[in-house]
Amino acid sequence: MRRVLRTRTALTALLAAGALGLGTAPAGAGTAREATEATAGTATYALDTALSARLGDDTAGSYLDRRTGDLVVTVTSDHAAEQVRAAGAVAKRVQRSAARLEAAMAALESGAKITGTSWGIDPRTNQVGVQADRSVGARDLARLRKVAAAQDGAVRVARVPGTFQREVAGGDAIYGGGYRCSAAFNVSKGTARYFVTAGHCTNSAANWSATSGGPVIGVREGTSFPTNDYGIVRYTNGSAPAGNVNLYNGGYQDIASAANAVVGQALKKSGSTTKVTSGTVTAVNVTVNYGDGPVYGMVRTTACSAGGDSGGAHFAGSVALGIHSGSSGCTGTSGSAIHQPVREALSAYGVNVY
Repeated sequence: MRRVLRTRTALTALLAAGALGLGTAPAGAGTAREATEATAGTATYALDTALSARLGDDTAGSYLDRRTGDLVVTVTSDHAAEQVRAAGAVAKRVQRSAARLEAAMAALESGAKITGTSWGIDPRTNQVGVQADRSVGARDLARLRKVAAAQDGAVRVARVPGTFQREVAGGDAIYGGGYRCSAAFNVSKGTARYFVTAGHCTNSAANWSATSGGPVIGVREGTSFPTNDYGIVRYTNGSAPAGNVNLYNGGYQDIASAANAVVGQALKKSGSTTKVTSGTVTAVNVTVNYGDGPVYGMVRTTACSAGGDSGGAHFAGSVALGIHSGSSGCTGTSGSAIHQPVREALSAYGVNVY
């Protein structure tokens, strides 16, 4: 019996036309919903990256103010605050340093690494936000809360509906090894063309097709899961697909660059099942403890999905942000959707969006 892998962003099957389209969507939604959260532009991504590198341990993260759209950078010293303001961002003095939050996550890693849990940094509250899905029983939840309580307020724990899982089932996309997934973004290295998708997809097969049982369009050249969740497939059918994402309304979004997502920003997800949906980035540096292994350095969003969306694209305008990994309790913009930062995958394989 053929098994099906779910993906969040789907490749369009119109390869005969020479274009491979990709898109985003939250679970349970069939049409796009306009995000009301702050949007990030090219200058915001550049400023965020520059200040993060400059401040180092003197910042515990940054986020976009939902009311003003300003980049807010948390700081732990007056000198750092001066640097932030001089650069044109808003400085927010916080109690806990990046090292303190990382120590709290290390405590969770060593004392509460429980399947069905996830944790990451929320700079808006200067805490590590932990989520426990419905599979976490009373005994494990008590252990989780005990470890959290020992962190002197640096950790907060919340329940989320559903279970954290790599999404498996449905969607028109790419097929390999009896599985079905979606592609995130088309990328290039010189004249060679590839697409990136989830590593839990590329782990399953070397050869990929645009239709079930159809001719091979690409061959796996790299895969990484667990720990990371990305993989790359090289086109072998001579096609030169466009570097865009399917918006599932007859149009496509051109992708011109890639960046790391900023907490508080609006984004979209394109997937073969849920089509295009919208949401917000809620945490970064996220660990997710799946049943078949943990992934690290992920991004938590509310751009939910459903079966058939694994490997899909998370993006904001023309900026590629992530590769869909999994979710828990997704309905509309309720629940958690997880993406692998795409820049890490691009760097690992030496490729670029185009």
